[in-house]
Order: sequence, then C-alpha cells, then structure tokens
Amino acid sequence: MADFTAIGFIGGGQMAEALVKGLLAAGLFGKGDVVCSEPFEERRAYLASEYGIECTASNTEVLARAQAVVLAVKPQVVPRVLEEISGSVSPSHLLVSIAAGVRLSRLEEALPSHARIVRVMPNTPALVQAGAAGVCGGGNATRDDVEFVLGLFNAVGVAREVDESLMDAVTGLSGSGPAYVFQFAQAMIDGGVLMGLPRPVAHDLAIQTLLGAAKMMKETGRSPSDLTAMVTSPGGTTIAGLFAMEKGGFAAAVMDGVRAATERSRELG
Repeated sequence: MADFTAIGFIGGGQMAEALVKGLLAAGLFGKGDVVCSEPFEERRAYLASEYGIECTASNTEVLARAQAVVLAVKPQVVPRVLEEISGSVSPSHLLVSIAAGVRLSRLEEALPSHARIVRVMPNTPALVQAGAAGVCGGGNATRDDVEFVLGLFNAVGVAREVDESLMDAVTGLSGSGPAYVFQFAQAMIDGGVLMGLPRPVAHDLAIQTLLGAAKMMKETGRSPSDLTAMVTSPGGTTIAGLFAMEKGGFAAAVMDGVRAATERSRELG
C-alpha cells in the first residue's frame, strides 16, 4: 500500500462506496487520500458527507489526484470513459477495473500501451464488508500491482488471484452466487412456513442458520462434507431431509446454475 498515497474512483455507485467504506475502516487510506468522480450531484454530496472524501464531476481530475484509480462504472459506459481518460493515463497510474465482463484486452486496446491494468470481479456482499473477488493482472501489471489490488479487496472480504481465463467461472460462482444463496434462504423460510412457523420466526431462524453454517466452514477449516456428517445421525431427521433434496436433484441443480452463469458470462464477454 505504501506505493500509493491516494486512491481514486471513477464512478461512485454501491461497489465504489463499499470499497471506500472498507478501505477507510481498515486504515489503508485516510479520508483526505480518497477522491471520487460521480456525475450525479446528489450522489457526490452524499459520499462527501458520509465519508468525508473529495468528490468531483471530472473523471480526469481523479487521475490528476491519484495514481491508483478504480474504474467502477457500468460495462456499457466503459468505452466512453476510457476514451475520455486515455490521454491522462501515465505509466505511474494503476487502473483497477471492476466493470463486469470487460476483458483486459478491451481495456488495453482503448488505453495507452504503457497502461497498467488489473481486472477484478467482485460481488455485492462487499457492501457489508463480506465480499468475494477474483483478481487478474494485465500484461503491464507488476507483481506489486496485483498484490496491492488483492489487499484492497481483502479489506472488504476475500480476494483470490486467478487467470483471466477463469474469470467467467468466478462470475458464475461468487459473482452470481449471492443470488443463489438468497433463493435458498427464501426456500428455507417458505419451508418453515409450510410446516407452521410464523414467517418472521422462519426468517430469523433461516438467516441465522445460513450465517452460522458459513461461519463454521470458515472458522473450523473443515470441508462441507465433514461438517455435514457432524449433523447427520443414522436414520435421523437431517439424512431424511438431505435424501429428499437429492431426489430433487439439489446438488446437480446448483452445479448447473454455476455452469449456466459461467457460460452466460462468456457469451456477454
């Protein structure tokens, strides 16, 4: 982190806000070291008031103020933004793209040949500092550049380096994954209601069950299959529930969902 004394964001949406919140909370940057460009005045005022950071309507001003710059705009806006900032990108800049589906080759083609770029596929739980992100470096990105970006995204969750050829799989697994979990949670809640639980009680029990199970996997380091065995008594309730789910193709359906999302990501890219 010592190589960069300031960090900029082009785009002030939810993911940019999540990163700002996490970086400030982790002490990686101070409020005065963060600058963000955002086209909407109301959003600029909110970010400045909430986090004490500098906000501007100018994308090029961000590059003038910071050497590390996160490109946090919608994929369809990327070409216009790259055209605008291209002349301001120097060899000392590091650009970090979180634009979904925009490959390194597209970014490199639109920027000067010296541009250092790292691509990231984050996910929405970064908004609560519990994100999961895949990271890959472009041709000019140094080892230090990649490590810097891993540090940024580890500040708002967990980040892992992958080859760009696997970024679509990251999209299919963790990028789209929160929606799978939300749907599973809803099904658990509805199942509780089906069996007579009041919906608020079913909601609280289901959410806490998901949270507790995830925490056990993370903190014990044991495999999901090992932890499943801990809950599954011979001839008991859990094995009956698991058997019913497997008859419905539960595991295959989840795997097929990851596959479908991965293939769609490839198509969009």
